[in-house]
Amino acid sequence: MNRKTSRRNFIGTSTGFAAAGLASLANPIAAAAQSVGVKPGDLPDLTIKEVKVYVTDISGIHKLNSPETGELVSIVTNSGMRGTTRLATAMQRRVGSTGPARAGRQEHHAVAADPDLDYRHEGTRWIRCSTRRAARRVWRGWRRRSSKRNWSVWGRWSCPATRQPGVALRLRGATASGNGALDPRRRHMAELLHRRRRRLHVGHPGKAVNQPIYKILSGGTPTKDRIMAYASSQHLPTVEDYVPDVLKAKALGYRGYKIHPGGGQHATGPAIPSYIGHMEEIREVRKAVGDEFALMHDPVQRYNRSEAMTVGRLLDDLNYAWFEDPVRTTDQEGLIQLCAALNLPIHVGEFIYSIADFAEYIKRDALDVVRLIADNVGGISGAMRVGLLADAHGLECTPHNWGNVPDMALHFHVELALPNSYWFEMPFPEEYADRPEYKDKFRINKDGYILAPTEPGLGYPIDRDALDKVTKRIDR
Repeated sequence: MNRKTSRRNFIGTSTGFAAAGLASLANPIAAAAQSVGVKPGDLPDLTIKEVKVYVTDISGIHKLNSPETGELVSIVTNSGMRGTTRLATAMQRRVGSTGPARAGRQEHHAVAADPDLDYRHEGTRWIRCSTRRAARRVWRGWRRRSSKRNWSVWGRWSCPATRQPGVALRLRGATASGNGALDPRRRHMAELLHRRRRRLHVGHPGKAVNQPIYKILSGGTPTKDRIMAYASSQHLPTVEDYVPDVLKAKALGYRGYKIHPGGGQHATGPAIPSYIGHMEEIREVRKAVGDEFALMHDPVQRYNRSEAMTVGRLLDDLNYAWFEDPVRTTDQEGLIQLCAALNLPIHVGEFIYSIADFAEYIKRDALDVVRLIADNVGGISGAMRVGLLADAHGLECTPHNWGNVPDMALHFHVELALPNSYWFEMPFPEEYADRPEYKDKFRINKDGYILAPTEPGLGYPIDRDALDKVTKRIDR
């Protein structure tokens, strides 16, 4: 497809896959059973029997997401199946932060959890918004999706106590017994369980039918068994740090490298504009690895339109594979201009928090390739919906991989199941993603690929002995 052609009326050729995939999302348990010819009545009992949170010592790990809590939540069903995942920081980044990590959010998603979260027996929660208009938009959005979520809208525009604009939400089902608010630890547990609900449950259907999750997500269509990986750099301190880093990645067998630029300054000398330093990095890295090595650039929304256009033209000249989040995601007009003016694809989506908003960006040609973070769009099910939406419009989808083992495993299953996903983002150095309680580590093979897991569920089992060694306490 010509990337300059408007996508407003475009329908992709993968509608059969999309229909099959969406059918599997509607009832993952039934889809899991159907995929292996098991009657739903013969499935094990997946009713939750026990929930535990392991609080672990993380002093010896490199935190890709800061701050990482060190908490792992484990859910055990009546049939004895166990699902465990580490709780990283996507939830905290969404709920509590008002700093740079939230810079790209749309106004009507600029919500923050009230510092006095009030989880009572009926499960009421107050969400603050930036304006009354934002509150109305949040309310309308939650109303549209409330039948598919655990939350239903109570719908007030201002807090009775503070008169601040916002929306009152109600959690279906009790989160506590009695009439009082939860104590801080139980309240924290309720928050963790709600925010990671889809991830916590996602491994059980696969385990129930002894299949990896991606085979269920595919709706019975053929799936990949490996994905090419590229090394995704840290935000390195100086211009001079990037050439040694990319050469190390190339020597290890990676076929691509993504620059996350730092401050754009030289190790010595006077200060220069950051984007000028980034352009030096772009030139030097290309010169170091040659023309046949795939390179990408991700400034994480830090440029204005003029800087992004200047950097983008250099990326075009040096045959970079893509330009990711060049300006703030809220600057939709700027993204439209960049998509129209530059030849290389513009990747956007990590700072979009609504599936409906993805449709708007696609319709307006404000992106060329869809990025996503599963935690921001409803977990694996939401990520598949976004990926299939992109596929129906003839676009690639490149889920974000950044974090610890379960973070990457979750997105890897989506990539394996989607027909329009071709790259695996590997945090680099690769050992930064390792966690001691996981037996398996994400590493490329000799050809530069990450191989699909073969064990059921998410496919990356916990080393119980190693977990015991780093556990400080267990909350039930």
